[in-house]
Amino acid sequence: MVQLLRPHRGEGLSGPPLLVRAGNWLFRWRNLVFPLTFVILLLTGRPRFPAGDPRLDLAMDGLGVAVAMLGQILRAAVIGLVYIRRGGKDGKVHADTLVTEGIFAHSRNPLYVGNFLVVLGLLIVLNSPAGWTIGLPGVLFVYAAITRAEEAFLRGKFGAAYEDYCRRVPRFLPRMAGLGRTLGAHDFDWRKVIRKEYGSTFAWMTFVILLLIRERVANGAGEQVRESWPAWAAAWASLVLLYGIARFLKKKTKVLRLS
Repeated sequence: MVQLLRPHRGEGLSGPPLLVRAGNWLFRWRNLVFPLTFVILLLTGRPRFPAGDPRLDLAMDGLGVAVAMLGQILRAAVIGLVYIRRGGKDGKVHADTLVTEGIFAHSRNPLYVGNFLVVLGLLIVLNSPAGWTIGLPGVLFVYAAITRAEEAFLRGKFGAAYEDYCRRVPRFLPRMAGLGRTLGAHDFDWRKVIRKEYGSTFAWMTFVILLLIRERVANGAGEQVRESWPAWAAAWASLVLLYGIARFLKKKTKVLRLS
């Protein structure tokens, strides 16, 4: 895992062909793979109280939400400063330009780091054996494969420029030196963040609510959940309202028009 997250500086290998092929397939279906995986873990993984202590479990829930929020903040910083247009084309890895500014000057894959933190936060909240033994290794493999597939594409398209970028910038763990200058050198576009992130943010926060309910029912607190259902319903209704407002602003107004 350490080797996966912190490769040697200047590493320029595209990865084993099999891993690259797997990454291309996973890239095509990535928007289905992660939600489906979490639904399966939600339905089959039984949450456990750490050390049998409900208070420690509450602390882990708080930690999990904090880790997920950290991942969301990182994604927002990336998108709000210099966004990378690498969303794929016809289900395949694609990029028009090689983006090396903003947060990409500190990590070659900051969006994937943010994604991983969000998923890790959800796994901490779930805290089930299936989550740790199947979910976490699976997530690490998916991001390793997709990253290698993208590297193979970028190396083929941008050649020496991409090789130089790989030598200067870590693959995953952000280099903190000069981060303050980077943040000060770009205007933050909050409209772009809302436009790009409202759907995924709604999705993972909904998963948090479902995980918390599932956890309490699995650990014998189903009666408490039934008694407090108005609070759970109000929490989700708030998310639905914010989602609806963001979608309305995106689809029906010019407020969130990309700059």
